[in-house]
Amino acid sequence: MSYRLREATLPVLPIGHAPIRILHFSDLHLTPQRSKEIADIKSFAALKPDLVVSTGDFLADAAAVPVVLDALGELLTVPGVFVFGSNDYYEPRPKNPFSYLFKDHGKRILGTHLPYEELRSGLTASGWKDLNHHRALLTIKGSVIEFRGTDDAHLQRDDYSQVAGAPDQCDLAVGVTHAPYLRIIEAMSRDQLDLIFAGHTHGGQVRLPWPGGSKALTTNCDLPNWRARGVSQIKGEPWLNVSAGMGTSPFARIRVASPPEVSLITLESSG
Repeated sequence: MSYRLREATLPVLPIGHAPIRILHFSDLHLTPQRSKEIADIKSFAALKPDLVVSTGDFLADAAAVPVVLDALGELLTVPGVFVFGSNDYYEPRPKNPFSYLFKDHGKRILGTHLPYEELRSGLTASGWKDLNHHRALLTIKGSVIEFRGTDDAHLQRDDYSQVAGAPDQCDLAVGVTHAPYLRIIEAMSRDQLDLIFAGHTHGGQVRLPWPGGSKALTTNCDLPNWRARGVSQIKGEPWLNVSAGMGTSPFARIRVASPPEVSLITLESSG
């Protein structure tokens, strides 16, 4: 296994409910040439999740849709939900790889359009729920979970008002978004969601040695750097799990002290 498995247990289910294993992956940035990454993704099924959450950036090439669907393979038989990221809409272009470390000023270098509708069709045909400005209810091991999601905030495609409001009758309310901008987290917090999944940050992509571990230099959004990867919570807000992701842009294949990773989050009873 050439990726890190980041595990956490969250006490968010009602008393007496069975544990739920959620596989959360993000930022595959797949091209047909990435045979090692494709093999890694196929190995995810061995983790035996009850539910799969993907927070976008599946693609990095116009020919990658069938590659993604083939790599996901067995996972597509498991209940799943997804949103898109900026790299599902536009092909990456060459740029200064160190520009990732600078403050996000909203400027974008966009490539040619990618076949995201083909990707959407392939994922939904398998039964996965499209959460790009949609809500969905799933029953997993007896727990009713309400999901809501936004389109990509990094490209300012997000409009939380389309899914805003109190959760439906459910045991757990979950938000899903690609880029964890504070406006999304704050809006989901106001609606009293229990848990949020996001990606986009690559864990900082470049991290420096720091007492107790390492420190991200950026999140490529306005999320504080200390929340660049893994589970965190601020009092009064939902739990947040940020996936550091599996891949990189084909033109910036640099990860320093931030290895590829997926999350296995076990939800359990709070009592």
